[in-house]
Amino acid sequence: MVDVERVLDQAGLQNPHVREYVRFWAGVTEPDRIEVVDAADDDRLVAEALEAGELRPAGEGLYYSRSYVKDTARSEERTIVATSDPADRGVYNNWHDGDELGAAQLERMRGQSRGRTMYVVPYLMAPPGSPLEAYAAGVELTDNRPVVLHMIRMARVGIAHLDSLEDPASFVRAVHVTGDLPNLGQGTPEDQRYFVTVADRRTILHFGSSYGGNALLGKIAHGLRQACYDGRASGRFLAEQFMLLGITDHETGRRYHVCGGFPSASGKTNLAMTLAPEALGERYTVDFYGDDIAWLWVGDDGRIRAMNPENGVFGVAKDTNEHTNPTALRSIEPGTGAIFTNVAYNPVTQEVWWEGKGPRPTDDGWEDWKGERIVDREDGDTAPWAHPNSRFTTTLANVPNVAADFEEPAGVPVDAIIFGGRTSDREPLVRAITDLAEGVYDGLTLGAEATFAADGLDGQLRYDPMSMRPFLAYAEADYAAHWLKIIGAATQQPIFAHVNWFQKDLGDDGDGHFLWPGYRENLRPLLWLVRHQAGEVTGRRTPVGVIPTAEELELVGLDLPAADLDRLLTIDVERWRQEMGFREEHLRQFEGLPEEIWEAHRRVAAALDAEAGATSSGH
Repeated sequence: MVDVERVLDQAGLQNPHVREYVRFWAGVTEPDRIEVVDAADDDRLVAEALEAGELRPAGEGLYYSRSYVKDTARSEERTIVATSDPADRGVYNNWHDGDELGAAQLERMRGQSRGRTMYVVPYLMAPPGSPLEAYAAGVELTDNRPVVLHMIRMARVGIAHLDSLEDPASFVRAVHVTGDLPNLGQGTPEDQRYFVTVADRRTILHFGSSYGGNALLGKIAHGLRQACYDGRASGRFLAEQFMLLGITDHETGRRYHVCGGFPSASGKTNLAMTLAPEALGERYTVDFYGDDIAWLWVGDDGRIRAMNPENGVFGVAKDTNEHTNPTALRSIEPGTGAIFTNVAYNPVTQEVWWEGKGPRPTDDGWEDWKGERIVDREDGDTAPWAHPNSRFTTTLANVPNVAADFEEPAGVPVDAIIFGGRTSDREPLVRAITDLAEGVYDGLTLGAEATFAADGLDGQLRYDPMSMRPFLAYAEADYAAHWLKIIGAATQQPIFAHVNWFQKDLGDDGDGHFLWPGYRENLRPLLWLVRHQAGEVTGRRTPVGVIPTAEELELVGLDLPAADLDRLLTIDVERWRQEMGFREEHLRQFEGLPEEIWEAHRRVAAALDAEAGATSSGH
């Protein structure tokens, strides 16, 4: 039996509540060893992981890891929010009773760490000194060394973060037990995996994975689900799956900050890490704050402020290259300590590769993400070399254009909150929304195109409210009310907007070209938006928001056909009227939705009807 007290004494861990927590879970999971971790232990832990074969070298100061083949992504149907109040049940949050799930997870974890080390990982999901620091502290117990290495990159890790708490008991208690991965029945009726956030007890219990957000509990379990609940319970803040960037205009000296939510595959990370277009590079600089999570609150100055609670980037490798995201490639260069997971690997040259990185290498020496040799494949086998959800993990400090003030405890003032989903029609390039309720309404009805042909949903989006569909910790109606409360309390409110980089000229064959070039050019509509917020441009009012005129967009250096630009700045009224029916059906799922949201819906619908009537009468 491990002498828990001696280990904690030697580590200098004084917090009595943390000690009690470690002692309890050591008794449940029964590890052979316990080790308290600090970020300064990274080099030693990497060396141990390399020696154990848990990591492999991928160049100077770069590392490669491979997860179990059935453990490669989040599993939403196994991910649960649990509380003692059934009123927290939402349409999307997979709510269960906290007593029932907490007890069941404890039994699943009993004795599961025998033969393993329990790593005690004290962490902070905020810059030290943040006004939200009381909600940011956590301790993850994990029996998986690579998970520790990822946590060191993704959070601020060290005992000191627990010593300075105003309330020593106010940390999130996060427990991760890997389990016997080949024997958990993944995807079968006997599936034993459960990833539970008992939100009203500020406890996270994940069993049956070693991958990504299933195991890095500071990330989406704490940074989104738990923080979402804490934000409402405290009445103080919003925790959102948002990117956050800064824009500096060197000609005027002004600085702007934009945050926003995008459903999966809608360009969030590439936007967060974007650079100014070459033609505008002397005047504008874009700074990176975060690509995945933002916490928002009203600052002492009365403005909405935001910060990225994470300390790193857990980026999708697929299609990351010099054109789509050169910033990401600079952040995972030799010497950065980056970890690649489930990409292709060459054990001879110690190189990594993924689809979309560049030309496919010759087959010699390469292994796919499962560890199988490419040369052993049968002719005609076109399966990807890298898993589509393969990742790279690196710290914020490695991102070349990370903002100088990314660790500012007071966060940064937010000028604009944007939403954007991948849609080939209906959504223009950008439309500004100046009304708070209409902005929140737009976020609640955010969606992206799915496989409609397969689903039989002609023209209907897969709705993803605020891009938080898998992460909401309580009911959607209360969530909408909390948004109205927090943003409404600001004396200077940010402007809302909806953007869309994916509008297509579908043509007769239904497979036309993208009208907007995207990537670095996406800064241009954001520049129009912050100028509109400042009153420098007026745009053109439509039933769904204010759209730029062609003259107002900063288009220098961009060769864009006039017909494409016209389409990008046009509203298809009839398509939008169809959309309003889908939106109403979507919103009716949320019992008790604030009347302000319904009023916003009716205003937009009425404006579209009036526009259609005026058009049909020839006016």
